[in-house]
Amino acid sequence: MERNQHNSGRLKRCTAALVTGLLLLMLPGAGPRNRLQDFASDGCSMFPDGNRITGDDWCLCCLDHDLAYWRGGTEKERLAADERLKRCIAERTGDALLAQAIFTGVRIGGSPHFPTWYRWGYGWIYGRGYRPLSKAEELLVEKKLSAFRNSRADIACDTRF
Repeated sequence: MERNQHNSGRLKRCTAALVTGLLLLMLPGAGPRNRLQDFASDGCSMFPDGNRITGDDWCLCCLDHDLAYWRGGTEKERLAADERLKRCIAERTGDALLAQAIFTGVRIGGSPHFPTWYRWGYGWIYGRGYRPLSKAEELLVEKKLSAFRNSRADIACDTRF
């Protein structure tokens, strides 16, 4: 009987430690959510990178937008990134309707709450949401961007449609 009580107490302590550990991993800024994937861009996700007929090319606008989305941050930062994309496309194409359509698309589809590869903060493990970057995270972003720039990685905007 004593042995069973001893094993039962051990099991309870192990279970409590496991549950505590799992809860700590779910705290903001804890565990694997602080890992940042290498930067990658597919150009204008789910939208053409340009217009073959007119020759308009807005892929570099999307690359800048992808950098912001990869990095993530606050809801206000996301809105600013989306507005920059809209302005850039309007400037490059002279087409305010196209710029508005793309803006509307990213506002609807780019939420950090969707488990997609093009969501706000896609460089981080899913579940980060809208959260400002810490100083350590800012340094990691700069380190990853520096490595990306030095790698001469192939990106969608390097190829013409």
